[in-house]
Amino acid sequence: MNPRNDLLESFAVAVKAADPLHIVPQHLPKPPKGRTLIAGAGKAAAAMAQAVERNWPSDAPLDGLVVTRYGHGLPTSKIKVVEAGHPIPDSHGEQASRAILTMVSTLTADDLLLCLFSGGGSSLLALPVDGISLQDLKEITQQLLRCGASIQEINTVRKHLSAIQGGRLAAACKAPVLALIISDVTGDAATHIASGPCAPDPTTFSDALAVLDRYDLDAPSTIKRILCAGRDGAVHETPKPNSAIFAQVENRIIANAHASLFAAAHYFQSHGITPLILGDTVTGEAREIAKSYAAFAREIRRYPHELKAPVALLSGGETTVTIKGNGRGGRNSEFLLSLLIELDGLEEVYALACDTDGLDGSENNAGALITPDSLARAGKLGLNAAKFLNYNDAYTFFQQLNDLVITGATYTNVNDYRAILIL
Repeated sequence: MNPRNDLLESFAVAVKAADPLHIVPQHLPKPPKGRTLIAGAGKAAAAMAQAVERNWPSDAPLDGLVVTRYGHGLPTSKIKVVEAGHPIPDSHGEQASRAILTMVSTLTADDLLLCLFSGGGSSLLALPVDGISLQDLKEITQQLLRCGASIQEINTVRKHLSAIQGGRLAAACKAPVLALIISDVTGDAATHIASGPCAPDPTTFSDALAVLDRYDLDAPSTIKRILCAGRDGAVHETPKPNSAIFAQVENRIIANAHASLFAAAHYFQSHGITPLILGDTVTGEAREIAKSYAAFAREIRRYPHELKAPVALLSGGETTVTIKGNGRGGRNSEFLLSLLIELDGLEEVYALACDTDGLDGSENNAGALITPDSLARAGKLGLNAAKFLNYNDAYTFFQQLNDLVITGATYTNVNDYRAILIL
């Protein structure tokens, strides 16, 4: 048994379970009487578009545009792929979003709008409502990402500042709509994946204002003005559940974290390791969640008759990080650094935490892994784990240990994958 290899292989299996090239073809509809327009956004958008092209009837009209993160583009022949900024929106995303809305407005009842959405689409579909500049949107996005707000809270604000999200893309379409969605959010609610361009929005302008108040954010005056006008009824709300807009709209989840965890569990089981899935909806501060997981691992080591090792504890979801320092790293690396400190050199415990899109936060790593001797190795290098955690600098810590996991873009995204292996 090679614990490091087992962890890395299990992650590869989890990612493969969400590969658009395998998943999308199973959900493609029959071509309509008219034309089919593809519109999409997210880190998996280019791979999803490629899957559509490879499996679409050659004699059926097909065109469209998808927008993905820089470095996540793939070659296509009929569907245009645009790369744009993530997690901070930029002008490329704004221009692509405007082009998508223009194309959708040309569709008729005989056509079909086939949407391809995945995690990351919220910042990539960067089309502010009238009265808000792209710079305003960048500024509030930066604040939301740093304050520790959940993705649901962040998207509640985004949807009410967007001309295309929160069901507004579906509202602009006269053709039937099918949205194929790779979920990266806990609970798999379509309204929170890419901020739900084709999904009913149950949240309100008042909810968006409450998020700003909850985290004491200093939003640009234009944003406060729009949100207050919406709260007071002077600006139209986003389309709500039961709206006639959605009579011919289907939002279909085709991949999620649970399926990837199940695939990883099967991998461990086939290698003689008992898997235990702790859930795919784990949220909360990364460093605090790690403390609970460390206590669980310690209990299993201390009382092996209760749950006989080897055991793999698996979980997914999306933790958060409240940034107070000036270091580098994402939520998975921060989770692992906190876990390492809590385990304090506990023997026979290994762990990996990675984002299935191949990027942990804004860095170039998917995540990292730890071994029972990680803390001792850090000590020999003069690295104080607690100080690195206080500065939100997990990336640098694991870089010094040569324990970063670097995969490059995976062209999919079902959020975080965590595995703790107890021998």
